Amino acid sequence: MKLNLRNPLCIFDLETTGTNITQDRILEIAVVKMMPNGDIVRKANVLNPTIPIPAESTIFHGLKDEDVKDKPTFKEVAKDYARFMEGADLAGFNVMKFDIPMLVEEFLRCDVEFDYSRRKIVDAQKIFHMMEKRTLAAAYRFYTNKDLINSHTAEADTEATMEVLLAQIERYDGKDVTDSLERKIGEIKNDVEVLSKLTVSGLVDLAGRMVLNEKGLEVFNFGKHKNKVVTNVFKEEPSYYDWMMNGDFPMDTKRKLTEIKLRSFKK
Repeated sequence: MKLNLRNPLCIFDLETTGTNITQDRILEIAVVKMMPNGDIVRKANVLNPTIPIPAESTIFHGLKDEDVKDKPTFKEVAKDYARFMEGADLAGFNVMKFDIPMLVEEFLRCDVEFDYSRRKIVDAQKIFHMMEKRTLAAAYRFYTNKDLINSHTAEADTEATMEVLLAQIERYDGKDVTDSLERKIGEIKNDVEVLSKLTVSGLVDLAGRMVLNEKGLEVFNFGKHKNKVVTNVFKEEPSYYDWMMNGDFPMDTKRKLTEIKLRSFKK
């Protein structure tokens, strides 16, 4: 199928050192430029982010510090990409929430002009979510081929959730679960403990302000200490505990934070 275009359309994706727009950096950029005449031009680079690549990030994209140490920096290719994407509209998956803000931030660091406000932007994820609803009613219809009656009443939604869960187990029992790199991370089994580890793993508090890293240690999942071990932060900046305890955080988060602090004192 040929897309109707008035301007070139640059579909792009980024791999990064993390998800913090101001602190993280681009590791890989790939652009597919669709031309109004049907031609397609491609441009891609693996980049040296100039900062260490966290292990948590490597899990998703597979890139390590040694893989990128001899690659160009974004600053070295920024003008080339700005020219390549000049006059083109933009598209991607989840592009408005992450990729465009990250790309613009990198261009600004290099003093390279990239005005997205004059371009049309298409987010394929938004279309996906608009057309393939991620609601209980949509799941109920997908797994049971029935319409959910009295949706948004607690009783009907509870019964529907039970049917969805049973249908999921029947459909997927014994099938592998893979990550974004198609590496196996588990298997669907008719076992609540297995399902729990697959669907709710790594959370320390319910708000997700703290999570477990790959070593099973509690790390902060937000702010200036993101990805830092909680107990190490307490040693380096003891006042951070008081700031969180006096801040607008859920009681569950504060309770878990206190448990970690007391445990570290016992050691």
